[in-house]
Amino acid sequence: MHDPSASELLGNPEYTAISYGGYRGVSRSEQPSIAQLKEDMRILHAMGIRILRTYNVQLPHASNVVKAIHEMKQEDPRFEMYVMLGAWIDCAGAWTDSPNHAEQDYEANQIEIERTVALAQQFPDIVKVIAVGNEAMVHWAASYFVAPSVILHWVNHLQHLKSEGELPDDLWITSSDNFASWGGGGGEYHNEDLEALVRAVDYVSMHTYPFHDTHYNPVFWGRASLDSAEDAASESGMIEQAMQRAVAYSQTQYAQVVDYVQTIDSTKAVHIGETGWSSVSDGFYGPEGSRAADEYKQALFYQGMREWTQSSGISCFFFEAFDEPWKSAANPTDSENHFGLFTVEGDAKYALWSHVEQGVFSGLTRDGHSIKSTYEGQRELLDRHVLNPAR
Repeated sequence: MHDPSASELLGNPEYTAISYGGYRGVSRSEQPSIAQLKEDMRILHAMGIRILRTYNVQLPHASNVVKAIHEMKQEDPRFEMYVMLGAWIDCAGAWTDSPNHAEQDYEANQIEIERTVALAQQFPDIVKVIAVGNEAMVHWAASYFVAPSVILHWVNHLQHLKSEGELPDDLWITSSDNFASWGGGGGEYHNEDLEALVRAVDYVSMHTYPFHDTHYNPVFWGRASLDSAEDAASESGMIEQAMQRAVAYSQTQYAQVVDYVQTIDSTKAVHIGETGWSSVSDGFYGPEGSRAADEYKQALFYQGMREWTQSSGISCFFFEAFDEPWKSAANPTDSENHFGLFTVEGDAKYALWSHVEQGVFSGLTRDGHSIKSTYEGQRELLDRHVLNPAR
């Protein structure tokens, strides 16, 4: 089988991408086993996923994902799955009461990069992209963000290793960050170091989250954005048009990043490293908030983003494959726990009901549970939880 390079994978609609964490429990100390990771790989492969994104190598999870894929390829050479491997980057004093954003946690970051390099060297047929940092430059990441110069330092280090033959020449290096951090927002992010970073990466990986902005920037959302035609539309029609605005919102942010990047390097590709939609919220996005969170809206956003990006030659790492309850362990109904297209038990949410009906997941299980549709596959049960943001 041909071993494709990152340049052949990214932007290719035959290689659908997704963000992946295999954690089942309320703490990341409960690491998924290789066998559990293989279960997840089979499920994702069955639905057409071919590229996974991971976030750090501090814990065994990411290296075990790569090892699980390696073993599955050994068992069946036709099995195909690739990885965008994330290296977590922190500022000095990150996750304390006094983070120092002017300095990086050099020792921890160096160890993280070294682990990432080792995996890429050991499994060049699987690790195709390294992402230096996850939302590591955006200023609202108040616990840990760093200046672009820090990301640039490590990107240049990895590019040097490539030039010296210590990493594969066709391995792509990027950083995955909020659209504003990549120049698509306010001018406070525009500086010489960011320009140098745009030149240094092999492509730009940007994040866009209209879901969160239904609360933080709701001009495109809800009653205030309705036109007269929508006022006359049906309940479902208003929801569908709201979700069309959500997709358009992401398209606008993407275009803003592309416009900025092209002023620096007109040849540099931009892909979507993360976007998603939560199906549950008891807070800003739930019944007492923007009324954004439910499986119906998640499905409309997923379908809209997939249709747009795949027809436009853009890779889109949809966030995320499975719900991860550790993200907000103290509050089970926090939106952060419910971005998955599958529940923790492996039930397929509405976006994937058609896959269940078509038998895509036949014979597959997650922790002993067969893959079935949420709400017993009954739309009328789902509709009871769908909220119209215009009401």
